[in-house]
Amino acid sequence: MTAETPAAATNIRMKVWRGDDTGGAFVEFAVPSDPGMVVLDVVHRIQATQAPDLAVRWNCKAGKCGSCSAEINGHPKLMCMTRMNEFAPGEVIAVSPVKTFPVIKDLVTDVSFNYEKAKTVPAFKPKPKEADGTRRMYQEDVDRVQEFHKCIECFLCQDVCHVIRDHEENKPSFSGPRFFVRLAGLEMHPLDTNDRLELIRAKHGLGFCNITKCCTEVCPEDIHITDNAIIPLKERVVTRNYDPIAWALRRMRGKKDEFAPPEPEPPSA
Repeated sequence: MTAETPAAATNIRMKVWRGDDTGGAFVEFAVPSDPGMVVLDVVHRIQATQAPDLAVRWNCKAGKCGSCSAEINGHPKLMCMTRMNEFAPGEVIAVSPVKTFPVIKDLVTDVSFNYEKAKTVPAFKPKPKEADGTRRMYQEDVDRVQEFHKCIECFLCQDVCHVIRDHEENKPSFSGPRFFVRLAGLEMHPLDTNDRLELIRAKHGLGFCNITKCCTEVCPEDIHITDNAIIPLKERVVTRNYDPIAWALRRMRGKKDEFAPPEPEPPSA
């Protein structure tokens, strides 16, 4: 009886988009596989053995920095959290940059849109301390906003939001789901005193979200973006600006009418 020979290493076939803002195309690579590999491991092996100039953004490789966002077989995912055993043996895996933001090189995109939007969100402004020098919150209020702080800013929710993905002209008047999560975390905080509802309505374009829940489906942190952030914010904006009972109470109490600010230009359909 002859001794068994070691099994030949299985090759992974991966098509990686190569190019820049002037154009590009998929280039296919074949590299040996190892047990437990994730897509980011394969990309690193391609860099190390065949394409040292391949551009890819990554940092923690633990699903917590949000840097390695990409579209894998057309689905927005984190490369470091997408295991190779999810794919059929011999399947050709296509990896491309996220589509909502301009390509810089290969898998790296310019996500500066998000950082510019972040500058327009008023910061947390706590109410004064109580007489004993403390600030108190109910645990249920803590739990409610804690979910929103799980966001790792991978911008996958921004990538699938069709309001900005399909229409570049919508970006000035619509901030996208990542910032509705940020605004919800502030607006629902029981100690915060900043009033952002008019900003949310008129500048961040909350009303243009049609709650398709695609953002929730791709969130790697399982944040219920639509149900727990966007819809409650919509309810608050409607109550403030369009509820006739709330309007009557404001008039009775002598408060200024809030219909004055004009509506922003609507995004494209």
